[in-house]
Amino acid sequence: MKKFAIFASGSGSNAQVLFDHVASGAIPGVVACLVCDRPGAGVIERAEQAGVETLVYRPRDFATKGDYEAEVVRELQARDVDYVVLAGYMRLCGPTFLAAYAGRTINVHPSLLPMFPGATAIADAVAAGVKYTGVTVHFIDEGMDTGPIIRQETVRVHVDDTLESVAAKIHEVEHRLLPEVTKALVSGSLRMEHGKALFTSGGM
Repeated sequence: MKKFAIFASGSGSNAQVLFDHVASGAIPGVVACLVCDRPGAGVIERAEQAGVETLVYRPRDFATKGDYEAEVVRELQARDVDYVVLAGYMRLCGPTFLAAYAGRTINVHPSLLPMFPGATAIADAVAAGVKYTGVTVHFIDEGMDTGPIIRQETVRVHVDDTLESVAAKIHEVEHRLLPEVTKALVSGSLRMEHGKALFTSGGM
């Protein structure tokens, strides 16, 4: 089975869903490790409880972003990691990482990209008064929440919705879409080719 790493920075609810799907056999892969850039983040305890090795860093301890990413890439390659899933990872991946894992890294984002990129996507959508927002899973590139889109699903925003209620609806969709796309990725039915996300016959 293929190995994948999960990158996360926060509480880890999306990572937890992936741990659970791997444990149940719903995702035919192995979580080789968790990479976290925030010591003390809740996702670290989730990974430990799931029996997943954790690699925890303080990026500011490295002289440059390239040095940080080079260390991460070395550790991933030492564990024969085939794919990377960004599940709430709050850093932009740079050229050092992309040189090793471009076309093999997916990200989940809480909006209908290209609308509302960045770390405050849910709050931005609510503040803008949109009637619909949603979730995007995409391959990453050098941009901020850019890269070939794999799957999107809309979430309706009602007049009486709050930031909290919209976030809850967003997370519910994330917890369904991200495992589905991860399964396709690690099973080989999803790939990036010529700047587009492509599924083989029998894929999603």
